[in-house]
Amino acid sequence: MAGPLAGVRIIEFEGLGPAPFAGMMLADHGAEVIRITRPGHAGLLSAIAATDVFARSRRRVAIDMKSAEGLQTVRDLCASAHGLIEGFRPGVMERLGLGPDVLLGLNPALVYGRITGWGQDGPLAQAAGHDINYIAINGVLHTVGVRGGKPVPPMNYVGDFGGGGMLLAFGMVAALLAAKTTGAGQVIDAAMVDGSALLSGMTWQLANAGAWNDAPGTNWLDGGSHFYDTYVCSDGGFVAIGAIEPQFYALLRGALGLADDPDFDAQMDPAGWPALKDKIAAIIATETRDHWTALMEGTDICFAPVMTLAEAPGHHHVAARGTFIQVGGQTQPAPAPRFSGAPAAAPVATGTESHADAVLAAIGYDPARISALRDAGVVR
Repeated sequence: MAGPLAGVRIIEFEGLGPAPFAGMMLADHGAEVIRITRPGHAGLLSAIAATDVFARSRRRVAIDMKSAEGLQTVRDLCASAHGLIEGFRPGVMERLGLGPDVLLGLNPALVYGRITGWGQDGPLAQAAGHDINYIAINGVLHTVGVRGGKPVPPMNYVGDFGGGGMLLAFGMVAALLAAKTTGAGQVIDAAMVDGSALLSGMTWQLANAGAWNDAPGTNWLDGGSHFYDTYVCSDGGFVAIGAIEPQFYALLRGALGLADDPDFDAQMDPAGWPALKDKIAAIIATETRDHWTALMEGTDICFAPVMTLAEAPGHHHVAARGTFIQVGGQTQPAPAPRFSGAPAAAPVATGTESHADAVLAAIGYDPARISALRDAGVVR
């Protein structure tokens, strides 16, 4: 075992989106993450289970939690663990007999991580929802869109992953550190409505200072300005420009032949932004993406070509960093962040095979007991 989380055991109850993302982050950095699934079930994403990015570097055990023996087996696994991750609606784990009161009673140092959209309490706690809903009520979705247009869902990066799974992973590590110091575990209520709001902290900072217009697509960081936006090239490719600081803005003007155009002198006057954006768009549209990349990439203009998913792993900087790796023959994002100490082993594809014998033997079950559980259909 290697990596900063080597020696940490996490029990993950199979789920979708943010919970397995958090489990992946912990496993990527050396934690032993054991995924509990349902018997005869290849995974909630069974069609792609063998190449599921978020399932990598796991061990799987299928357990019938409706049986007394299965329930006891799950409790024994949790009693042996440092942490637990679950992403069910509030109350589901309690109805299964696996709520925090029960499991912390068995293992007082257990870190019990819960991830939901609305949170464990509040008027909407029991309602169904998805990323788009959680980021709608906290104002985040309203800030993403073009001038005069409707809000644009930013995939599910903000709610599910940045404000959900990554927040849970941070919470798990923080609580694991506290448990190591105090011997006391605790419950983590990671809600995507809270986490995505947290990600919008700088927008609130600007708004509180009177430096943010509540109409989307009209601010200097949301595509409203001419110096922080994307532009289409003659070949249909796109480039991204972020020349905010005056010295970087001056370099941009020079590269585009606009150094002597007085219209560009008032960089921060929003009234002029639409017309200035049109001027830059017309210039960028005269050449290919490769042309502009050769001219501006690597300079202090703050420029980058917009790569497609197919192109991104081949970009020379991304490739040099190893930002993407091959796992089970599939291209996947590499673990992040990077540690200077002993790094964790490279991620491996989990597939759909069971690891019941090894997992249960590690918590003290003898071969006869494991065999009996398998014969009874409790464990598969």
